[in-house]
Amino acid sequence: MVDQREETGRIVVGVDGSDSSKQAVRWAVRQAAATGGSVDAVTAWEFPQFHGALGWLPPSSSDEAALEARARQELTQTVDEAVGPRPPVEVRGEVHYGTPAGVLLKAARGASLLVVGSRGRGGFAGLLLGSVAQHCVQHAPCPVLVVRGEDG
Repeated sequence: MVDQREETGRIVVGVDGSDSSKQAVRWAVRQAAATGGSVDAVTAWEFPQFHGALGWLPPSSSDEAALEARARQELTQTVDEAVGPRPPVEVRGEVHYGTPAGVLLKAARGASLLVVGSRGRGGFAGLLLGSVAQHCVQHAPCPVLVVRGEDG
């Protein structure tokens, strides 16, 4: 049986290193502090597409470890830049393989709230809402808060 107090106070926040995600982390930590909750800062990593003469080439296993380590380092750095190394609430960092939207939706199961930035590192800066935020808003198993950037 799941402790309802723990689950209802758990806030999941998507982290990709962008300014928008830093703002989302700050908002999630402030909300958790106000409600007595905790924060799961979640980032995703994927294999980059490698193409060769025979088509797609899978990366070596050492690439997998390096990609995951880099994602973990970026997560830690982003959270530290957003709220410092000693935030006022428990912040657990999670790094998972998969698409960003898929990883966030899975992490949000049983959470009281999912917080995402409005724009990540995608290539279409003119859009008001990025594809990951849009997908989370449409499919999340809990309420979603989208934090708009200072310039948006």
